[in-house]
Amino acid sequence: MSMLRLDKFLADMGKGTRSEVRRELKKGAATVNGATEKSPERKIDPQKDQIVYRGEPVSYQKYAYYMLHKPAGVVSATEDRREKTVLDLMKGAAGKGLFPVGRLDKDTTGLLLITNDGELAHRLLHPGKHVEKTYLATLAGPVTEEMIEAFAAGVDIGDEKPVLPARLLVRENGAQAQTEITICEGRYHQVKRMAEAVGSRVLALKRLTMGPLRLDEDLPAGSWRPLTREERKALGTED
Repeated sequence: MSMLRLDKFLADMGKGTRSEVRRELKKGAATVNGATEKSPERKIDPQKDQIVYRGEPVSYQKYAYYMLHKPAGVVSATEDRREKTVLDLMKGAAGKGLFPVGRLDKDTTGLLLITNDGELAHRLLHPGKHVEKTYLATLAGPVTEEMIEAFAAGVDIGDEKPVLPARLLVRENGAQAQTEITICEGRYHQVKRMAEAVGSRVLALKRLTMGPLRLDEDLPAGSWRPLTREERKALGTED
């Protein structure tokens, strides 16, 4: 790996902006191989040199993987001039070039994978992979057997082709039916359009799973955490 400036390395690893890092370096906040280093221009080898910043070792990681519990009211984008984005919630997360894998509507909550691993994103989002995604959906009910059968057959939502077969599981039926909906595509507003196509309406939507990844229900809305080794392994990113 090529040599990097110390300030760039620390910024890329989520320790602050370049200017913030430079201010801290001038205060003696970093050591390189045990010696205090105040120069932001110092070239280091991230894979060989031992960097400690503000008392904590900083190791190089090529890719970063995070689970975000997306709250309502933020958009699934890297930047937006008018709206708060999911990356605005990721302050302090290590990794350069983070982005959300796929999109959740502004009012949809739940599981969102944040990474800078483009290959993984491609595997999860490619239409030919048919990666399953499960949502907790509150529907204007009640849900009928005909609706369940229509989902299983593949609903016509007005596109060139009907959607692929999906699963509609009823947790609690009634005027506001609590359901789990599992799809294996990612069409625009797909779940909402499917509900409307069978005469219902989505009142609330929360993503629970994406492929092998399941939302950590102990993670409060608006919060994030790194994926565990087991989660990374399930996604094929951990040996």
